[in-house]
Amino acid sequence: MDRALVPRDIAAGLTLAALAIPEVMGYTKISGTPVVTGLYTLLAPVLVFALFGSSRHLVVGADSATAAILAIGVGALAAGGSAEYTALASLSALLCAGLLIVARLLRLGFIANFLSRSVLVGFLTGVGVQVAAGEVAGMFGVAKGSGGTLDKLAHALGEIAAGHTNLPTLAVSVVVLAVVVGLGRADKRIPGALLAVAGAIVASAALGLQAKGVEVLGTVPGGLPPIGLPTGVLTLGNVEALIPTAVSMFAVILAQSAATSRAYAARYNDSFNENVDLVGLGLANLGAALTGTFVVNGSPTKTEMVDSAGGRSQLAQLSAGAITLAVLLFLTGPLSYLPNAVLSSVVFLIGVRLVDWRHLASIARLRRGELAVALATAATVVLAGVEQGIFLAMGLSVVEHLYHTYRPYDTLLTVDGDGRLHYAAPEEHAEAAPGLVVYRFGAALYYANASRFTEEAFELFESADPPLRWLCVAAGAVGDVDFTGADAIRQLHDELAQAGVQLLLCDLSPNVRAQLDAYGLTELIGEDCLFDDVHAVVAHCRAAAG
Repeated sequence: MDRALVPRDIAAGLTLAALAIPEVMGYTKISGTPVVTGLYTLLAPVLVFALFGSSRHLVVGADSATAAILAIGVGALAAGGSAEYTALASLSALLCAGLLIVARLLRLGFIANFLSRSVLVGFLTGVGVQVAAGEVAGMFGVAKGSGGTLDKLAHALGEIAAGHTNLPTLAVSVVVLAVVVGLGRADKRIPGALLAVAGAIVASAALGLQAKGVEVLGTVPGGLPPIGLPTGVLTLGNVEALIPTAVSMFAVILAQSAATSRAYAARYNDSFNENVDLVGLGLANLGAALTGTFVVNGSPTKTEMVDSAGGRSQLAQLSAGAITLAVLLFLTGPLSYLPNAVLSSVVFLIGVRLVDWRHLASIARLRRGELAVALATAATVVLAGVEQGIFLAMGLSVVEHLYHTYRPYDTLLTVDGDGRLHYAAPEEHAEAAPGLVVYRFGAALYYANASRFTEEAFELFESADPPLRWLCVAAGAVGDVDFTGADAIRQLHDELAQAGVQLLLCDLSPNVRAQLDAYGLTELIGEDCLFDDVHAVVAHCRAAAG
């Protein structure tokens, strides 16, 4: 760890604690659990993930998506807020922990690799819009609507248009925005959000803002969380009833945490291990289950809180956990004076910062097709939800990959008098030597592009004038050949042989050579038709031509 960054990480942890403490308590309204359980999500889960996870940036804690899923599943089994309900919520976290550990054993962390940079930009942009839109009502002191992101925004704007704005609440929001933005522009090392929170608490208590219609957090119970397995609910019937809920939350955790870790790793060119993160997330949820709270997830908003405050390691999260512990033991009284508008304003700014305009503009300039993918991902997050956006992002990433491998950049290779390689488009029918065309296929050869491979290769020898004697496939970009791909090579060989054209292969990796041996293609084509590189092929054909 860079010691020079320690003060900044600690300051970022203070900011995270100041912002995340009221936020996670708000999530308990979604999950249906007591308010104090939100604070518990910032204790053991944060500590455990910092010790066992691999991501330097990912912050775990309560999350709106998993809290909503939890409320639906557990709400069917017990009354919200009851001791049984809370125990069932902890049991759900225990089941999620088990599923995450199993996912590690099965090495399912590779799922994170199906999230391209374009969809990650779209994902974070969508989350940003969703977060910012959801805080408008709180900033203006108007009633919050229900439904999706746009429904809530439309309801808030309608309330504002109808003149229902609470002016003292709006004044608090404006001051907080001015402090955070102003101090951030002056010096990013200044924890503007932390100062805004502290100042708002003092002002709220001194000026009696609650009497002026400004909503505050109110009474927050203190004390350490209970330690132990959830009691009274560890039955086979409850486990069976909660499995669908746990699986749904597991899928969201797996996808959202991977998406967030990968996004910030890409932003700072850091590395992270998806499978190690699965262990960290599994143990974090085990910690949640053993301390009387509900499921935790990798949080994009909390991660951005730390990032915006300059935090670059898990020390920030550990600092936030220490502050949360101190709050539970000593400071729940002052925290009760914090205006809700402060949280809404700061989280609104976080949402705005998550909208990655710079990368969207870059994608639009360089890869317009990928811009459509990014915007589709963002729109899905806003219109349908974070989990739906993540699964769409995965699907679009796979489709994007398949599209590029289905239509790889194929070329013809030629060699000049100095032995230098040159590339030509297939339609140019450029010969590397008299009677020889060297066809470089630009991707792994598998079921999706096998027909394209054969069609393009057939076109090369059928349209050649004068007729070819040799067609060489340069396989430097072919990292794998599946069963369908092997059949395509066999079909190409047979068709060429009937036309009196010899099939040659070069630039085979050891893996592909072993696959050709196993498929019987080496024997079919002949050892003498396999070459190390294009130069060897050209020399062979020129010698054969005399």
